[in-house]
Amino acid sequence: MGSILSQMWTKLSRFGRGDMQFKIIIVGMNNAGKTTILYKLALNEVIVTEPTIGSNVEEVQHRNLKLQVWDLGGQENLRASWDAYYQDTSAVIFVIDSADDSQVQTSKAEFLTMLVHNELKDAVLLIFANKADMPTARDPGELTEIYGFNEI
Repeated sequence: MGSILSQMWTKLSRFGRGDMQFKIIIVGMNNAGKTTILYKLALNEVIVTEPTIGSNVEEVQHRNLKLQVWDLGGQENLRASWDAYYQDTSAVIFVIDSADDSQVQTSKAEFLTMLVHNELKDAVLLIFANKADMPTARDPGELTEIYGFNEI
């Protein structure tokens, strides 16, 4: 995870010099692991979490970057409000539970809906296939085909 995030931070750092502040949102279906990722970034440890009601926010410092990281709840009634957080977003981490087939079509639809928002047109996008260590996890090739990443 550190290597991927380091690459994303490197890309973000190209936007300016000196101390910089960026807003990152973490979105995905409920139980995909968004809050765990947030606290791994913020505290560098895995903690036991509860389902997010609304959002969580943490400020993460990485070298000269200050990252305001928003973890948005993934329950059906919360997904409709994701777009309220899109303004001034520099990067999106879209989390896929690669071991859960039950939400894959809904996840794909939410991903495609998110992509068309004008507020995100300049945002860096990271697709995070979480839970890849689970026996039922789909491999990256399968996820690429399901979500149509090559066509985007």
